[in-house]
Amino acid sequence: MKKLLLLAVSLLLVLSFTVSAGAKTVTVGLAADPVSLDPQVQLSGGMLQLSHWVFDPLVRWTQELTFEPRLATKWERLDELTMRFTLRKGVKFHSGNPFTAKDVKWSFDRMRKGVDFKALLEPFEGVTVVDDYTVDIKTKKPYALLLNMATYFFAMDSEFYTGTDANGQPKDAILKIGESFALNNESGTGPFFVTKREHGVVLEMERFKDYWDTKSPGNISKLIIAPIKENATRVAALLSGDVDFISPVPPQDFRRIHKDDKVKLVTISGGRIITFQMNQNRVEALKDVRVRQAIVYAVNNVGIVKKIMKGTATVAAQQGPRGYTGYKEALKPRYDLVKAKALMKEAGYEKGFEISMMAPNNRYVNDAKIAEATAQMLGKIGIKVNLKTMPKAQYWNEFDARAADMMLIGWHSDTEDSGNFSEFLMMCENKETGYGAYNSGYCNPKVDELTLAAQSETNLEKRAAMLQEIEQILYDDAAFVPFHWQNHSYGAKKNLQVKPIINAMNFPYFGDMVAK
Repeated sequence: MKKLLLLAVSLLLVLSFTVSAGAKTVTVGLAADPVSLDPQVQLSGGMLQLSHWVFDPLVRWTQELTFEPRLATKWERLDELTMRFTLRKGVKFHSGNPFTAKDVKWSFDRMRKGVDFKALLEPFEGVTVVDDYTVDIKTKKPYALLLNMATYFFAMDSEFYTGTDANGQPKDAILKIGESFALNNESGTGPFFVTKREHGVVLEMERFKDYWDTKSPGNISKLIIAPIKENATRVAALLSGDVDFISPVPPQDFRRIHKDDKVKLVTISGGRIITFQMNQNRVEALKDVRVRQAIVYAVNNVGIVKKIMKGTATVAAQQGPRGYTGYKEALKPRYDLVKAKALMKEAGYEKGFEISMMAPNNRYVNDAKIAEATAQMLGKIGIKVNLKTMPKAQYWNEFDARAADMMLIGWHSDTEDSGNFSEFLMMCENKETGYGAYNSGYCNPKVDELTLAAQSETNLEKRAAMLQEIEQILYDDAAFVPFHWQNHSYGAKKNLQVKPIINAMNFPYFGDMVAK
């Protein structure tokens, strides 16, 4: 382990720099680097971060959760199914190709072929090109969240990704596993273009000289992403000056950063919930609602927030946090070990049973520690847990295979309301539509019915009531084990202006970062 840490630090020393008026390079230490350069291969926070650095969406979220123009300059609703977007003129891709409406349509059509994006795009009929700088986006039924979803429509260079690669494979292939052209090649319209990629080692980007957003205050000429899995190594790299920006900052190190006058800590409230899913298809006992409730009662999520998260998260009892449409005030955390044991006895499992559990160890803040604590807590009600943790890059393949009886997952709503949680995490898994793509073995048709109905309900009060009903059903069903909503935390050198570029989605807009 020491040799690995020394190797990581040595690498960072090679990448280190001093930001000055002449050399505005920023090295960022992240828990893991993006898995690909293909923005449509995986619906994950890491890939969406990359998408904002290398590509551009039609619109993007502000810190106030409003929309601001990006590749679309304006939009208007033509009817209850159609919204027209006027596109920005004079935009170039990194290849030099011009950006036009055909790229928006091509990118949309390709994205809906991606496994992770099927459910996200299920409500959509498609994109129609009106002229070179106008597109109409149409839904199958009235859809209140069309503009929310436009924040995920990143434009890819249709000409660059058309044809075959050196291996004779189509350049537009979307492959989660194995080599593809888009894995290591990109042409976006974003502020940075990729100059070097060694997955798990380094990702280097330089500012695109023809970047369209001339009003951006960003002055970073080179961005280096250095994956540093170990929390202690990542913090040490910041404090020693080997990197300039890190994320996340583990709660136990907040005080260390506060005490160092060369760096600063910046936090912002987030909506990512951390949960454990219970696979009823693998374990007979988990089909019994009393057993699932016992597990929820046995997990002291209040204690986990206090001791493991050091108070830097918000305890959860439902999917969406306060402020999201669908939040239900009456739903409270319910740790009660006596109640948990009584439910196990009532269900006929007083002597307990054995399960397998998997979790990542570098994806969410203190993810492995949370899993370890959960395993110990379940042991108190007779459930023997065989826990296995692993790096994020390995974990997602295991998650897709539903390889354990309980699996940890965090989710930030793509739509910034609680409906999206249900679409991906709680709806019955449907490989054709993509709904339930991250659901490990829970299925309640009533939840599906309400979730789909909420999508097309444009009366916001009625929609909120539907989403609250879903939260109540999931609470009563003990459909998942809730822990907390993560806060986002960043450590940076004092000369970097961090607050203006962060947001609740945890997509730092590095293109707009200013180094003094």
